[in-house]
Amino acid sequence: MPQQTKLKDKRILVIGLGRFGSSLALELVNHGWEVLGVDSNSRIVQAYADALTHTVIADATDDEALRQVGAPQFQRAVVAIGTHLEESILATSQLVDMGVPDIWAKAISRRHGRILEQVGAHHVVLPEHDMGERVAHLVSGRMLDYVELEEGFSLGKTKAPRELLGKPLRETKVRQTYGITVVSVKRLNSAFTYATEETVLQKGDVIVVAGRTDDVERFAEVT
Repeated sequence: MPQQTKLKDKRILVIGLGRFGSSLALELVNHGWEVLGVDSNSRIVQAYADALTHTVIADATDDEALRQVGAPQFQRAVVAIGTHLEESILATSQLVDMGVPDIWAKAISRRHGRILEQVGAHHVVLPEHDMGERVAHLVSGRMLDYVELEEGFSLGKTKAPRELLGKPLRETKVRQTYGITVVSVKRLNSAFTYATEETVLQKGDVIVVAGRTDDVERFAEVT
């Protein structure tokens, strides 16, 4: 029962209302979450006072200030502080010490992300890095879409290559040859459906594949 209560708790603390933090907070409000937005900049806090459930001007690196806004009572928190690495790390550390069970932290580099993990962040996101990496894949023309689920493992959307057409996937030996799995397929003017070993790909099909990032990239080069 306690676990169910946690899962149903749709309150979240968002520290840092810059471009990333404010966008995240507004999206969560749109999805029915109760959001407490915290920032040390009074002008920014005022700008989002009507859009978010609650907003507070506070220094998130100050233990007492975080306790006064009720940080220890939250099951989830996001540290979205931008370029101030020390503040980001200190705020994350304060939340860890308070026992917040699900902490997400924004990093601006892999090194920053590793530090955040070391101080106790449960999830680290690198929005600028991840978006840049995704756009690079799309601009290069190798994929129609690309998502890195975690470092080293990705999903890629691409057109079905000629050598896979006209026979069941089990006969193509695509997993043995390329190290990827065809997850789903989309026919022209149809929705995506799950792919099976019996799925026969046709010219013009769009497929989603999963596997190690290097393998997904290599497979997307097949024409």
